[in-house]
Amino acid sequence: MIQAIFFDFNGVISNDEHIHLNAYRRVLEAAGVSIADEEYFACLGMDDVAFVRAAFARRGQPLTDEKMKTVIECEHQLHRDLIKDELPVSQFVVTFIKEAARHFQLGVVSMAVRTEIDHVLQRAGLDNLFAIYVTAGLVEKHKPAPDCYRRALELLNDRLRADRKLPLLARECLVIEDAPPGIEAAKAAGMRTIGLTNTVSETDLRAAGADIVTASLADWTSDAVHHLFD
Repeated sequence: MIQAIFFDFNGVISNDEHIHLNAYRRVLEAAGVSIADEEYFACLGMDDVAFVRAAFARRGQPLTDEKMKTVIECEHQLHRDLIKDELPVSQFVVTFIKEAARHFQLGVVSMAVRTEIDHVLQRAGLDNLFAIYVTAGLVEKHKPAPDCYRRALELLNDRLRADRKLPLLARECLVIEDAPPGIEAAKAAGMRTIGLTNTVSETDLRAAGADIVTASLADWTSDAVHHLFD
């Protein structure tokens, strides 16, 4: 039986991968590095550091730690500016998360940095609903490696044990992802998966091994989760 749901952030809670693409394109081009759409989407699952290194390496451009820090900070600020007036978090997502929080342990598992996640969750009124967070810097390997989801289960079980509750098994965890590397990471960790077609096609998500693919969380409830996965 599913007892916990782990949400990817960009592309799932915040439907903003195309906004990040726009922001990174502008910042990278200012630094003399171009990026095509397919190059960006091929890097889904990476954290900012790995992504920027890959972008500079593809163009054979030198990259110092200082320049990398500047590029990432500029992208974060531009992204905040782009979502200032319209938060890319649908009411369907908000409703599902709030309803699910009454029935499941919830977590965020993302290669985004925690400050950027907190900024959006606070604005959406979702910041007090997640038991654990695994974000950039907490694991060495980014998705599709399973490390982030294994770490999420460890953190959740530590919390459950502290509350004198039984720990969970990987198969009792459901992961909601929008990209193949995330689906692959969750599957490798032994978890069940929903692929959300906000970012890539249904075909790509099914090829990655998603148990179920959906276009929206609009019709999803805790009962639906139990019906389809239990």
